Amino acid sequence: MSVSLEEYFRTTFEDKLLVKLPEREDEHLTPATRLLEKRREMTEVEQALNAQKEEFQMKMESLQQRREELERKEYQLKESLLKFDKFLKENNAKKDRAVKKANAERDTKLQRMREIEALSEEAKQLQTDLSKQQLKLTKHMVFQKYMDRVLEKADEFSENRDAISRYDTLVTTHQHLLKREGDNQDALEKQRSSLMKFIEERNNDIMSYNNQLANLQMKLEVAQSSAVKWESVWTHIKNTAARQTLLLGRIKMATHNLHMLIHKQMKTKAEPSETTEQQLQKIQIYIKDLTEIIQETGRQSGAEVKS
Repeated sequence: MSVSLEEYFRTTFEDKLLVKLPEREDEHLTPATRLLEKRREMTEVEQALNAQKEEFQMKMESLQQRREELERKEYQLKESLLKFDKFLKENNAKKDRAVKKANAERDTKLQRMREIEALSEEAKQLQTDLSKQQLKLTKHMVFQKYMDRVLEKADEFSENRDAISRYDTLVTTHQHLLKREGDNQDALEKQRSSLMKFIEERNNDIMSYNNQLANLQMKLEVAQSSAVKWESVWTHIKNTAARQTLLLGRIKMATHNLHMLIHKQMKTKAEPSETTEQQLQKIQIYIKDLTEIIQETGRQSGAEVKS
């Protein structure tokens, strides 16, 4: 706790320490007397101040003790609160564990009750099955008696189990034979189906080959007919080519003769390397020049006749 010393002394001096002296007439006191009076007042003030300091120190020590006591109580209270909080947490944890345990026990109890009910139902079902089996056993006792009579008359079997074992063997063999017969029938059916499929495929192949053969026969006939036609065309082409060749030979011969005649008329020498086309070009030029000369000569003759 903080205390303002200035405020404390001010209050003390104002309320308690200031002693009001009886009013005297200062004019009758000497300076020495006044000094002594002031010293006496200062001494009284210091004594009062020391007393107040001691009182204040005692109060401060008392306050410090109360403060320490309060802090100690506060620490104890905090410790108590922490312990109480820990106690509450532990109590809640114990409560949660107890609740979980109770729930688990309740679930276990319910599970046990369900198991008991299931076992009870199973026991009832087993009792029902037992009654049915007993009834069936009673009905089948007639077969037991029959087997006993068979054993009395048959020397092959000494006990019922031998006859039953023999019967089981025969049944197993019969089932095996039936299965084998069924497998053979299935295999035979597959083979028959495969044979029918093979025959059908071969018939389809034969039909396809017959169709191809017919098409090829038609193509052969068409080709033969076309061959006869093209053979006739070829004969005609060869004949035509022969005539054309003969005509071409005559034309070349005539062209050559005409070409030689022109060179003879022009008194020039023909070159042996010239082709028929070149010869024809020269003949054409020659005829053109000759035509122009004839026309020019005709025009001159006409002009002379007129004149």
